[in-house]
This record gives sequence, structure tokens and C-alpha cells, in this order.
Amino acid sequence: MSKHRVVVLKIVAGQLSVSQAAEQYRTSRQYLHRLLARYRAEGLTGLEPRSRRPKSNPAMASESVRARVVELHLALTAAGLDAGPGTISWHLEQEQIRPPAISTIRRVLHAAGLVTAQPRKRPRTSYVRFQADLPNQCWQSDFTHRQLADCSGVEILNWLDDHSRYLLACVAFPRVTGDDVVNTFLTSCDTHGVPVSTLTDNGAVYTSRLTGGQNAFEYLLPLLGVIQKNGSPNHPQTQGKIERFHQTLKRWLAAQPAPATISALQHQLDTFTSHYNRHRPHRAFNRTTPADAYHAHPKAAPATTTTNSHYRIRYDRIDITGRITLRRAGKLHHLHIAAAHKGTRVLVAISDDTTVTTIALDTR
Repeated sequence: MSKHRVVVLKIVAGQLSVSQAAEQYRTSRQYLHRLLARYRAEGLTGLEPRSRRPKSNPAMASESVRARVVELHLALTAAGLDAGPGTISWHLEQEQIRPPAISTIRRVLHAAGLVTAQPRKRPRTSYVRFQADLPNQCWQSDFTHRQLADCSGVEILNWLDDHSRYLLACVAFPRVTGDDVVNTFLTSCDTHGVPVSTLTDNGAVYTSRLTGGQNAFEYLLPLLGVIQKNGSPNHPQTQGKIERFHQTLKRWLAAQPAPATISALQHQLDTFTSHYNRHRPHRAFNRTTPADAYHAHPKAAPATTTTNSHYRIRYDRIDITGRITLRRAGKLHHLHIAAAHKGTRVLVAISDDTTVTTIALDTR
């Protein structure tokens, strides 16, 4: 028989008073009075030990919030987007719902069977991380592969701001060439400004330094005062941000219907770019979107260029008549080079005083 029953029965039988029982069994009179009240209301079953767990918890997530957590996880996963507890918390805030703690969201997902166990990962403290201090201080670039509905291969070229992870360009090509690298870079510069430096791997579209040559991209960067950086061969960790970005891009594309054409794929990429930049919180910035992080600080710019005047850059090819055509102040200007140089790729710098500098790159 439990201690509670013995005490109460002795009091009820008149063997002990409440004060005597409290002294003998080393408990409070208030507690014995509560036991007596439970005995009168429920009998001996009312004297069984009870849980001390509170009947309510103001910090506990409501059923509606728990259900919304599960719904968000399923919806984000189906769309190929990040569906971790931190991201779900951000989305709840956007819906004007007060989110529970990250640990609570994690427990909700575990209880719903939505968390897949993973092998123990390398600890974050073992990585040496670096990040540009300002937007446009460094742009990372690389390209990845994708298949169309007919299983034909295409390549996607990306430019990513190192500081904010802002996606500057995401363009599909049948095969990425050096021309594509130069053109997408110049287009991004026109839209976002010229970066201080670039960081890429040693692919032939970015550099010919390992083969003793110089490609169009390498001619262009010094003209703009941009510092070129290349990672060590066979060491993709140097370009870790763009490599990690490709995982996010591929996971999203895998959740979309396979596009039939490159233009259809480009439409998907444009949709992804908008979502990634403006509606996807990034852990590196306390769940701030890349667009907010990119515009939160002044943009860095190259310290020096090859000229003191402002100018725009054209990447062109001399036509069969030996000319290139430029538009200045709404008028077309035909610059005659020589028919012998037809087909030659050139970099054309047009200064604010209409001075034109032409740099021949090759004769292909």
C-alpha cells in the first residue's frame, strides 16, 4: 500500500490528526488536506501519484501552427526548395504567424516522420570559411549541366555575388563558350556594376593560363580593372559558394517538368532566379534574402582602370566587309578595320568622349 493511502486512512480512522500525520510522515498539512479532498472526491484511486506536468504550456506550438509547419515542409520539398526548420520559421513570419523555436519546429518534423536520418557530417568548425566584405567585391562563376526532355544536354552558366549570394546571371546555352562567359559578364556589369574581382575554376572558358595562352575573358578583365582569381586545380572547395548553389539549383530543377527547349529551360531559370534572390532566406545572413543582403551595403568597385574616362565595353566580331558597327547617342557608326581581319573577335571600349579602342583577340 502506498504511503499516501496509509496516511489518509489513518487520518480518516481517527488514529492521527492532520498535524500529527504531517509531523510523523514529514509532509505539510496543506498537502495532506489536498490528499483528503481527493480521497473524498475520488476514493482511493484519487491517491495514486499524479504527473507534475503542467496542463498547459504557453510556449508550446498550437495545433494549427504544427499543421502549418508540416504543410510548409511538404510544399517546399515538392517544389524542390529548402524545407529546413529555419526556412519554415522564416515563411511563418512572412505569413504573420509567430513561429515557435527552431528546435520545436524540428521536433514537429521528427514527429511527422519528415526528417531523413543522415550520416554524421563533417563539423562546421573544421571548414575555413571566407566571405567578401561588400557586394561586388568578388563574383564567383561556374556552369553546370542539365538535360532537356529529349535527353539532349545543355549547360547553365551562373554568376554569383560572393558577399550576398545574390544570383547575378543564370543563363542556359547548348554549350558554354568563352564568348558566352564574356557576354554574360558584361551584361551583369551593365546591370549591377563592375566587380573588384572574379573567382572561377581553371576551365578553358575562364582562363588559358595553364596552356600558356590568354583568352577573351583574360583580355577583358584588366581593361575593366578587375582582378582575376582562379582556384587550385582539382580543388572545387575554393569556389564553394557557387558549387553549393548548384545543389540548390539542381534540386529545384528536378522538381520541375523537363523542358522541351532551351527557351523553356530559360523561362524556368528566370523563375528560379526571382525566387532565389527575393523569396529564399539564406542561413549565412540570419535568414535574410540574397537581394536584401546585396542591397544592404554600398557596392565595391575596381580601384583603377586602364583609362580615367568612363566607357562601355563591346564584345564583337569584325564582319565580312572588315567593319564593326557601333551605336552612339542614338546613331550608328561604322568603324572600318580591314577586310583581311574579317571574323576576328575584338573588344571595343567606347569612352565618354567618343574615343574608340579596339583590341583584337584572335582570327577565328
